[in-house]
Amino acid sequence: MCGILAIIGKGKEEALVQQLSKRMSHRGPDESDIHVTENGHILSHERLSIVDLHTGKQPIQGTSSAWMVHNGEIYNHSALRETVLKHHTFRTTSDSEVIVHLYEEFGYDFCDYLDGMFAFVVVDGDDFIVGRDPLGIKPLYYGIDERGRYYFASEMKSIADQCKTFSTFPPGHYYTNKTGFVKYYKPEWEDDLKAVEELDYTAIKETLTEAVRKRLMADVPFGVLLSGGLDSSLTSSIAKRLLGDSQTLHSFSIGLDENAPDLVAARKVAEFLGTEHHEVYFSIEEGIKNIENLIWHLETYDVTSIRASTPMYFMSKKITDLGIKMVLSGEGADEIFGGYLYFRNAPSSEDFQKETIERVQKLFTADLLRADKSTMAHGLEARVPFLDKEFLELAIKIKPEEKQPKRYKGIEKYILRKAFDTKEQPYLPDEVLWRQKEQFSDGVGYNWIDQLIEYCTTQVSDVEFAKAKDLFPYNTPTSKEAFYYRTIFHKHFPQESAAQTVRKWIPKWQENQDPSGRANAAHVQADIEIAKEKEIV
Repeated sequence: MCGILAIIGKGKEEALVQQLSKRMSHRGPDESDIHVTENGHILSHERLSIVDLHTGKQPIQGTSSAWMVHNGEIYNHSALRETVLKHHTFRTTSDSEVIVHLYEEFGYDFCDYLDGMFAFVVVDGDDFIVGRDPLGIKPLYYGIDERGRYYFASEMKSIADQCKTFSTFPPGHYYTNKTGFVKYYKPEWEDDLKAVEELDYTAIKETLTEAVRKRLMADVPFGVLLSGGLDSSLTSSIAKRLLGDSQTLHSFSIGLDENAPDLVAARKVAEFLGTEHHEVYFSIEEGIKNIENLIWHLETYDVTSIRASTPMYFMSKKITDLGIKMVLSGEGADEIFGGYLYFRNAPSSEDFQKETIERVQKLFTADLLRADKSTMAHGLEARVPFLDKEFLELAIKIKPEEKQPKRYKGIEKYILRKAFDTKEQPYLPDEVLWRQKEQFSDGVGYNWIDQLIEYCTTQVSDVEFAKAKDLFPYNTPTSKEAFYYRTIFHKHFPQESAAQTVRKWIPKWQENQDPSGRANAAHVQADIEIAKEKEIV
């Protein structure tokens, strides 16, 4: 939705803060504004207008002295206005404004009232509160400069050269000067021993449908990302059902050419659903040429994120060129249901459950970072229904034995597939509903990964690679591909704090440490087993 920058402390030049904020103007191309409080604190906002196009300009003032900036969407803002905030006077119809009034109503203890994705800063005199959504769907960084001023920003590039130290703001927390960091999001599902719920296919279907419904909140044209895999196909199908014939639903997929695995599957889904479908192509040469720009946008050197973000970046540009500002995306399902193929190797149901929880908790370091920054690089907002709070509470607490692929002869995410396997008015064609998992970076065309690795190898000599430990003692790259990305990252973000914001994603329970789905021997075996065992579906 936006880019926010807040500096708590006196003495920073307003013109400089505007320049810092403009480093992420791609996040908010529609309008920009800044407010300096009476106490000298500064709030800046780069706006992508999706809800309340006319009066929702930020920073927003509360009823009295409090001001706020917010990045994200609050899906239950109407309900909050009509209940706990009904006696407040609102200046806008923006979903964001409820945040400042919740602060006025409840003080610091209000984040649990918010249903949505958010990063916000509220300043009231010299008091302030900063918060981030439960899973970190929206990015947020914080730092301190040499004079003790606090910085908070949607992207690292706006504060990295201003702070002596900085870091990633933890999801599910708020921060005040009086309390420090406070973990407000404490779901039962974080305890792996509470995965005791009985399997209920109807509840899965109804809860996910509601999660999609609330994310259709928009005053602008929107669409769906459609890779042709299970997750994006399901969210697309649900969205189409909810919309009916009331408006055109645009769907988007990308690949190296028309024969890419994802494009072939997405084409079938789009035809089945009746969406207005758009195919985007990119060349390997274009992808390689764009790597440095992409790393600057992503603010990471993680191999998986860079591989998968390249097609998403190109597709986002095409989407916004068509005037669409928001899309639904399928992130989260693989983590919740153990959909990655390495989950087949889990030594026990307990290990399986612990890994699903850990993967969901760390989504903000990988897939959510990719989904946000590769889309917001072009002013496109991605919403993720699978990470709805109610859906998480239901799905993660299902007994792990019910989610493990080995129970269903190798079919990953079986219970999600089965929940939407309706014979009357089917959600998806069978060949898509039961299609095997592909990594997004693989599904656009297998040559993409192979030639990307080959190119990166040619850019790093053996002599250079031998110095990896000395050059990059933290998170030392273990391949020439990783070394190449790290070198570019270091060029733009040389600070040690910057390197420490990145977490590498490596699948468990497999010898090959390459994060590509094809690197897992289970991938090939799954093809064979699924083909043999379709009769259990």
